[in-house]
Amino acid sequence: MTYVTKTFNLSALEGLSEKQINVHLALYEGYVKHVNLIMEKIRALKEVDVEGNAYRIAELRRRFAFEFDGMRMHEYYFEQFEGSQTSLTTGSALGKAVAEKYGEQGLVAHIQEVARSRGIGWVVVYSDSVAKTLHTVFVNDHEVGQLAGLPIVLALDLWEHAYMVDYVPAEKKNYVDAFFANLNWGVMEKRFEAK
Repeated sequence: MTYVTKTFNLSALEGLSEKQINVHLALYEGYVKHVNLIMEKIRALKEVDVEGNAYRIAELRRRFAFEFDGMRMHEYYFEQFEGSQTSLTTGSALGKAVAEKYGEQGLVAHIQEVARSRGIGWVVVYSDSVAKTLHTVFVNDHEVGQLAGLPIVLALDLWEHAYMVDYVPAEKKNYVDAFFANLNWGVMEKRFEAK
């Protein structure tokens, strides 16, 4: 099994330059490369001497979650910009869930509030089919702090690499505004319905 770097059909984005997107895509490609490299190294070490390489293999397995989750989270992130920007459909299943959970404040305002948390990481919106609700969570490191087993509806990358070409850290709010200006909510609606 080898993972392949996905290609995203991205038009020009409002408030996010082509250079910024290319820098960010290169980082994503690095995650894909390292997922494959770790799997290859584990295979090779096992073939040589499983017991003698047990410590190395264990450390590579620990590192695998960082690389894999970085790869997958960036796929969620970039997919959200494919196609043209659209608004959330209020009558969709996601639109109804958002209205029930976030009421007048709305999901976007709630995500913006969570995004103002100090630090780097992600804002992730999950769908919990057991409790029949949405959860918006600040995740510091993508390999730690994810809500186990919950499908991701929306992923907002708040690491500096996502915006430092276009915005300085003090302008993170402007980046978050640009993120929402480019979202194709149809992608999130499909994710929510697929849960």
